[in-house]
Amino acid sequence: MIEQSVSSPPRGGARLPVRAGAGRYLILTVVFICAACGLVYELELVALASYLIGDSVTQASVVLSVMVFAMGVGSLLAKRLRCRAAFGFGLLEAALALLGGSSALVLYASFIWLGESRYALVGFSLAIGVLIGAEIPLLMALIQRFSRQDAQGTVADLFAADYVGALVGGLAFPFLLLPWLGQLTGALLTGAVNAVAGGGLVLWLFRRDLTAHSRWVLVTVNVLVLALLATAAVLVDDFERAARRAVYGDQVRVALHTGVQEVVITGGRSGPLELYLDGRLRVSARDEFRYHEALVHPAMRGPHARVLILGGGDGLAAREVLRYGDVREVTVVELDPGVVRLARTDPALRELNGGVYGDGRVRAVYADAFTWLRGAVDAVGVGGGGGVGGVGGVGGGVYDVVISDLPNPGVTASTKLYSEEFYGLATRVLADGGRLAVHAGSPATQRHTYWTVDATLRAAGFGTTPYHATGWPSGFAAGPDRVKDGTPAVCDWGFELAEVGASPGLGLARDAPRLRSLERSMLVAGARGVERTRVRGLPASTLVHPRYGE
Repeated sequence: MIEQSVSSPPRGGARLPVRAGAGRYLILTVVFICAACGLVYELELVALASYLIGDSVTQASVVLSVMVFAMGVGSLLAKRLRCRAAFGFGLLEAALALLGGSSALVLYASFIWLGESRYALVGFSLAIGVLIGAEIPLLMALIQRFSRQDAQGTVADLFAADYVGALVGGLAFPFLLLPWLGQLTGALLTGAVNAVAGGGLVLWLFRRDLTAHSRWVLVTVNVLVLALLATAAVLVDDFERAARRAVYGDQVRVALHTGVQEVVITGGRSGPLELYLDGRLRVSARDEFRYHEALVHPAMRGPHARVLILGGGDGLAAREVLRYGDVREVTVVELDPGVVRLARTDPALRELNGGVYGDGRVRAVYADAFTWLRGAVDAVGVGGGGGVGGVGGVGGGVYDVVISDLPNPGVTASTKLYSEEFYGLATRVLADGGRLAVHAGSPATQRHTYWTVDATLRAAGFGTTPYHATGWPSGFAAGPDRVKDGTPAVCDWGFELAEVGASPGLGLARDAPRLRSLERSMLVAGARGVERTRVRGLPASTLVHPRYGE
């Protein structure tokens, strides 16, 4: 009896415009589309949270957990709408299209003009989660008008379409929407597709279930939602320009998405050049020499005919390396070809790096540093120590110096580049007596992270010399650490000079007065910090994670 009542059309239901089989497939198609759109919204929130707030693991956990909780709430609330399932589903999809499509714009605006996006992030996660959670119960009520199966079979069909749609949405976001349209336009287009699919289903397939007033309400709401999304899409370029001016000032010369990250260059004509990668200040012409001299020159004491630079696509570390006339080969392994292209072609950046990419000794390789090192180790192993000729075009020996000019260890995406496994690969490409220089974060503000890097290097077989230099901060473009009382704040750059075996113990102060070995008290505090790290269950070989920074 239960099965019969579930499978049968509800009593009093209006005659439907298509046969049962066709109607069922139309509903499953809309389930597929709505699931794809829902996952795009979810991934959009995760990506924006990582970009605007940082610490992608924590932000992804917050977004996903809040959304899953909200989906449960939405499923419960949907029970109140089952008596008017068609009208409720139409309104729900219009609201979801508006919220999901506008989420990127609102989060950007809250970060840029209010300085805080966490509350907006949680709000969108809750609201979108509630709406997504209400979809399946309402669709279940609608598909029963056409289904000849028992309830279990209908549920299986719905969830199958839902999961396949989620797969397509999850793949479309990184491979189609982001590279072709970007975050803002991609979210707006997804919202428009969502509105058309949900509204079209209800207004055509279930139009006879709606009163004249309900049809008028749904048509008006969907037209308004599509108009708002279309208007936002037309104005999105103006919004981005206004946002960049608010963050970076009025001297933005270059702003582009390379497929790897957003790259912005300001100044260079009337002011000092500044290079931002994904909103973080990476290079400032005011004092970049402090950072790059501190990173490069201590490691260049000793043989340095062949030098490997991991990261450093801007060419500034290579500039310091080429100050040594007896350097024969420099290999720069950079993930983003767009950064190297700018370093070659942008007049101000090329002037700052001394045109290093025009020097025949410098070769650029576009690859992930970890993957490239692994390939270099394999090439060395096959050749019996005869070089890495198959990797990046360098041949005839291994490297005397490795410079790790990589993103800050406090950025979650870079954690594998600060692992024992990564440093173990570095030992394999270094010649006897070779040196490795690492930017390890600030020993003052990221003490735990800094000393975990030190412990990781030692666990990989290196002897380490910790040292530091001062300069301007390299955090977000707009942030409390950037300016204090109208004066740019000073930050503390921490480095590690490492050599396989005993500690190098180089006289850093004699090489450059700006460099100072860390005081004995800091070394003791660092050793204790590493012990606390081990007690917490985070061994030195574990990837550095910003949660453990201070």
